[in-house]
Amino acid sequence: MSDSASTARTAAPAPTLERRLGALDGALLTIGAVVGTGIFLTAGDVARVAGTPGLVLLVWLVGGLLTLAGALTYAELGAMMPRAGGPYHFLREAWGPFWGFLFGWTCLLVIMTGGIAAIAVGFGEYLGSFIPGFSSERAWTTPLGPWRWTVTGAQLAAALAIMLLTIVNHVGLRAGAGVQGALTALKFGAALALVAAGFALAPTGPVPFDAVRAAESTPTLGPAALLGAFLTAMVAVLWTYDGWYAATMNAAEMRRPSRDLPLALVTGVAAVIVLYLLLNLVYLRTLPFAELSHTTRVAEAAAARLVGEAGARWVSGAIALSAFGCLASTILYTSRIYQPMAEDGLFFSAVARIHPRWHVPVASLWLQSLWAVALALTGSYTQLFTYVTFAGVLFHVLAGLALFRLRVTQPSWVRPYRAWGYPIVPALFVGGMLALVVNTLLSAPVESLAGLVAIALGVPGYLWWRRRQVRA
Repeated sequence: MSDSASTARTAAPAPTLERRLGALDGALLTIGAVVGTGIFLTAGDVARVAGTPGLVLLVWLVGGLLTLAGALTYAELGAMMPRAGGPYHFLREAWGPFWGFLFGWTCLLVIMTGGIAAIAVGFGEYLGSFIPGFSSERAWTTPLGPWRWTVTGAQLAAALAIMLLTIVNHVGLRAGAGVQGALTALKFGAALALVAAGFALAPTGPVPFDAVRAAESTPTLGPAALLGAFLTAMVAVLWTYDGWYAATMNAAEMRRPSRDLPLALVTGVAAVIVLYLLLNLVYLRTLPFAELSHTTRVAEAAAARLVGEAGARWVSGAIALSAFGCLASTILYTSRIYQPMAEDGLFFSAVARIHPRWHVPVASLWLQSLWAVALALTGSYTQLFTYVTFAGVLFHVLAGLALFRLRVTQPSWVRPYRAWGYPIVPALFVGGMLALVVNTLLSAPVESLAGLVAIALGVPGYLWWRRRQVRA
């Protein structure tokens, strides 16, 4: 072999992520990551806490506007740093590598993997109503020494769904994005069909009249009690909006992130806000408020009232599709978090590699999915996810503050997009998230403390990888 050929082979560039996503892909990813099972299930909880139809609609609107403020904030940060992993880079550049690492660590431990497990098991539970073998009532028990391991049909369906979608994402960005985009279009269309049926067939009067009647029969709350009810309801609403930042994780794979990322975030979140408000109007028009407040599977109850049990059955299928689509989106965007951590020397080096043919971080993808499968099959995600959802909001506070810090410390950085309404809009986002952190600390101190402990478990790992960097 000649020296020139050897040099050419040595100098061959390492595989990188491909920029193949446009604004529409990003918007579909945003919608797909947000719209799962929550809007079909949590509306009853929100109604029970809020107490009146007017406050129900207000909390969904304010939650949506707060989410939009977050999207505008992250749009500036993402367009300025169009890299895989989104918030990991926001936190690292503003507050140092320690905070970026803790974000990635907590995402891998439970925030993202626990979310994947929860979505997948939710999909399995709905699939079980159509395929009895995947029902949560079917269970298999295996003795493991002094312990007994029980797996339900829903958990098995969850594991299979995660593995299937991981394989799809393994064979390239276009395959993963194409599948999740198609699923998002289908489930968004199904939700709009329910909206159309609700406005065409709802047997009750318009919402404003229902709101007046409910307000007349509901005891008047004092300002403190009203604020408490609003904040508690906001918790459930913001969990239902969660995933709005998905496109920032894939900014390194957007063709023109300076333009496409802000457009994807804003249009995706705006579409979800409109959909959520319309669905809640349908619920309020279709179900008496007292019934709505004590119903868990709200969308099915509304469909049954509109077109009978066949409608409820159809909605169950739509929810299963929605959960599967949300799972596809979540696996796609969250797998981009750990690759840059490894690239920075703060995680296993193998996780940094990009597949030379598929241009996908396959080690990062499979590491995440295998841990999510383990959480789903053991059922432990239910406890872990409760403990660290608080942590996710805490990282949003830090990421929002990163916008203000970087405006001061890095004024010369190119900012293709500047957050609309700065500094008021980003401040509202940070303030809203901070209020949620405080409310969660006060209302669930044990779970919040456990979430902080889970984050703190990453400190030894950070110190170990930093020591390896110094030795290298």
